Amino acid sequence: MIDLTRARNETPGIRSVAHFNNAGAALMPQIVLEAVKTHLDLEAEIGGYEAARTVTERLEGVYASLARLINCSPREIAVVENATRAWDMAFYSIPFRAGDRILTSQAEYASNYIAYLQVAKRSGAIVEVIPNDAYGQVDIEQLAKLLERPTRLVSITHIPTNGGLVNPAAEIGQLTRERGVLYLLDACQSVGQMPVDVAAIGCDLLSATSRKYLRGPRGVGFLYVREGVLEGLEPPFLDLHAATWVAPQCYELQPTAKRFENWECSIAAKLGLGVAVDYALRWGLETTWLYVQKLGQYMREAVSELPGVQMHDQGRVQCGIVSFTLAGHTPDAIRQCLSEQKINVNVSRAPSTLLDMTYRGIQDLVRASVHYYNNLEEIDRMVKALQAMMHEVRV
Repeated sequence: MIDLTRARNETPGIRSVAHFNNAGAALMPQIVLEAVKTHLDLEAEIGGYEAARTVTERLEGVYASLARLINCSPREIAVVENATRAWDMAFYSIPFRAGDRILTSQAEYASNYIAYLQVAKRSGAIVEVIPNDAYGQVDIEQLAKLLERPTRLVSITHIPTNGGLVNPAAEIGQLTRERGVLYLLDACQSVGQMPVDVAAIGCDLLSATSRKYLRGPRGVGFLYVREGVLEGLEPPFLDLHAATWVAPQCYELQPTAKRFENWECSIAAKLGLGVAVDYALRWGLETTWLYVQKLGQYMREAVSELPGVQMHDQGRVQCGIVSFTLAGHTPDAIRQCLSEQKINVNVSRAPSTLLDMTYRGIQDLVRASVHYYNNLEEIDRMVKALQAMMHEVRV
């Protein structure tokens, strides 16, 4: 069980807001906040380069912590500016050729799909969408049929930005392993919310962020690259950190996943990420996942009982993201009304997951996402605020 009192005492932000935008950026615990601030203070006192030299061992410890988090070797971890850059560095390192097939999901995130389209335009690769099953998630049987033809890459968003579903990542991995197909998993919304084990999933590449369910600072993310595929991938750009200039006409890549990094980074954010990972591990990802699912289901049921509400969650397995619309109120108006009452939610729009939202006839929706420091009272307060909005319209 979650020690909710402790979780809330260690989260300064909960004194100001009921925060249901954890799929956007979660509230940092005090220990992460202090780690970031302390290093920034040190940089101000003695200089950035000098401050970095004092924390060399702690920086290496970040890789070990991330390796424990997703069950891999520290050599398979790169720490970069954000999850988008992590995903891009992986995707654009793949040498696509004309006719190469990229299989992806219907609920794929816009940034990823735009990259598919750009590479297809440049190389002649082909983008194909895996149909959904009856639950709105990737249809494993249809994927198996698609993989009967040669495929270069299967690229999936584990938990889409909207809709609450958890795609069957391990079942996808079993198929890609059997057929020797490269598998890239966008785990931006899942890492920190649920256990993520790259060995069990069977992905070759995985990208994730600090700021969402890991509760770390913004401006830092990480990439996992399985050692078995590392030598076949050269990052789209290099610097003197990713590679060594060994002769006037020759360079050598880093032998580890650090070839996907670059030299300049926020040391404070990187340290904060490491502290956030260790903090998440101490709570236990299994425990976190069970409680987040419980809270998500409580919110889903409570909101769905309101007249005029339409729920938009999908998936056989559902997470802590709850999506809905309310008749007579735009999602933006709902967000603003709740914000005025110190309740944070977000709005997902069609361009973020264009195929999914268009197929379902949704222009935009409210996205409320819970974490383990939230409680039932906060959810009840949000529901009462929505009820009040409906009452004002009737009057």
